[in-house]
Amino acid sequence: MLGKTLKSTALAFSLLALPLQAVYASEDDKIVEQQSFDEYAAIEEALQPYITAARTGEGPLTRSAFYDHAHILGSIGGTVYNLDADTFAGAVAEGGPSENVRHHIAWINVSGPAAAARVEFIDWGGNRFTDFFILYKEEGAWKISGKVYDSHTNN
Repeated sequence: MLGKTLKSTALAFSLLALPLQAVYASEDDKIVEQQSFDEYAAIEEALQPYITAARTGEGPLTRSAFYDHAHILGSIGGTVYNLDADTFAGAVAEGGPSENVRHHIAWINVSGPAAAARVEFIDWGGNRFTDFFILYKEEGAWKISGKVYDSHTNN
């Protein structure tokens, strides 16, 4: 049994030693993978105005991340909020800065021009939030089409 395990381990290490370009079937595959990888960075960039506004309290900045038709739905303290992007931007401005807010992009999932992202926030106005975003890429730019959220213990 030990001999079989050692052979499997040796095989795994030898596969790791293969040149990276051997992973791609062709140069076209490599280009497609790079483009896919670049989309994740572009989505992170599209979320940045929203993330920055969590810290600064700048309503217009958060509004810039959303399409005009976007809706935001969730609850805080048991009250359900179903807001359009303009009203949500006003709420961010009214809440003011949260200088100690921290965030973490938990995941991003992309399929062509559609994407979803989950972002965790802690200490945004004294609350913890999990935000789920739906994004769409139009004319080369990603924007948020909608958001639902959970306010955890304050719900």
